[in-house]
Amino acid sequence: MRSEADRAKIEKFMIAVGQRVKGAGTIYLAGGATAVFHGWRSMTIDVDIKPDPEPAGLFEALAALKNELDLNVELACPDQFIPAVPGWRERSLFIAQHGPVEFCHYDPYGQALSKLQRRHDRDLLDVRSLLHAKMIHSDELWRMFERIEPQLIRYPAIDPGSFRAAVLEFCHENG
Repeated sequence: MRSEADRAKIEKFMIAVGQRVKGAGTIYLAGGATAVFHGWRSMTIDVDIKPDPEPAGLFEALAALKNELDLNVELACPDQFIPAVPGWRERSLFIAQHGPVEFCHYDPYGQALSKLQRRHDRDLLDVRSLLHAKMIHSDELWRMFERIEPQLIRYPAIDPGSFRAAVLEFCHENG
């Protein structure tokens, strides 16, 4: 098991990826990495990423960097667990450019909905933090949920009724 990552370690990771890849691309950070960057948590167990488009040489860089930096890196993002919210790329938030790689936070609405679907205590705190930072708004979160709701049939592990109830409850409590 590798050690947890703070903001400095995540930044070191981004710089190193930018130095080692052989082509341009975008890497989206999600989950704990977003929370650490915004100061809602001091550490994260792993750095969840989504390369899109994938920079050439990324996986070779990751294979080396996870050991060199003592860092857990996961290919994980909200659209693996819930339908992708239309327009997610445009709502993703720029972090930095390192070499040929642009780093962004994955769409805050996609992150919030994914966390509301899971409903872990830490996830709910993260969604409240997104709201308090004005990165999401309750009324827009509800509209985003309604846009993906018809696609939930493609995600058999999700109970659409309880997911809907969780989003509705959050939006009403924080509206």
